[in-house]
Amino acid sequence: MATVPCLAMAATSISIELFPPKDAAGEARLWEAMAELTALAPEFISVTYGAGGSTRDRTIRITKEITERTGIATVAHLTCVGSSTAELLEILAQYKKAGIKSILALRGDPVGGPGAHWVSTPGGLDHADQLVKLAKDFGGFEIGVAAFPDSHPASNGNFAQDIEVLLRKEQLGASFATTQFFFEIEHWINLVERLRKAGSSLPIIAGILPVTNVKQLKRMSELSGTPIPPALEAQFAQIADEPETVRALGVEIATKLCEQLLEVGVPGLHFYTMNTAAATLEIATNLKLVGHGTR
Repeated sequence: MATVPCLAMAATSISIELFPPKDAAGEARLWEAMAELTALAPEFISVTYGAGGSTRDRTIRITKEITERTGIATVAHLTCVGSSTAELLEILAQYKKAGIKSILALRGDPVGGPGAHWVSTPGGLDHADQLVKLAKDFGGFEIGVAAFPDSHPASNGNFAQDIEVLLRKEQLGASFATTQFFFEIEHWINLVERLRKAGSSLPIIAGILPVTNVKQLKRMSELSGTPIPPALEAQFAQIADEPETVRALGVEIATKLCEQLLEVGVPGLHFYTMNTAAATLEIATNLKLVGHGTR
């Protein structure tokens, strides 16, 4: 069975992210998109939890089915939200039984979004580094973590703290990081340079969001704490009621960002597909990446 590489390679990997659908119609759309996205020959596919740790059972099932249907390596999300340590260990056991080899260890957002006050789950964990250690001690998984080019929403702009947290996660067993989506390459470069100066060798995969809907963009910005650059926000505001124009601009922006990232040697491009294929495939086609898996 395929496993996720450490991604410390000269070539650039392509990967995609999906979320568990809420109903049968959504699941049909997911598998339709999945069939189209295999043209990218993705290095891996990650599957999220829903907000507040919901959809956990569906995450396990969908991740297992993707692995069985495609043979492509899968990365299942695991968060601290709403689970005791005993429950987290049970989830890891379920993942292992399902043949899942890799997880993305996240604190997860509190109820009310990333800026809300964190409330501990009784008997649970409070930080992603604790979750990394738990998974490492459990054994049998490659462990990825999140990185934040625009700073973690809970760190109140303390980027030095963000770097320290990533270093600790690496020391505890994380072998790659995937960033939250972002729009300015300078922020990714700054993140990587700060890590390298601190002695880190953690590969930092760039998270890319193909914007296709302005309302969706604003909601994702609010949920993730990722700022939208004012110039881009103004551009999208002017065309918010023109879906095809929004989509074309979103593809253009993402293509340009990916080109810049490829020029500076990004180890991986990770597309937040929102369970649709067209925009991601168009960007990959623009980059001449369709069917190649790695650059």
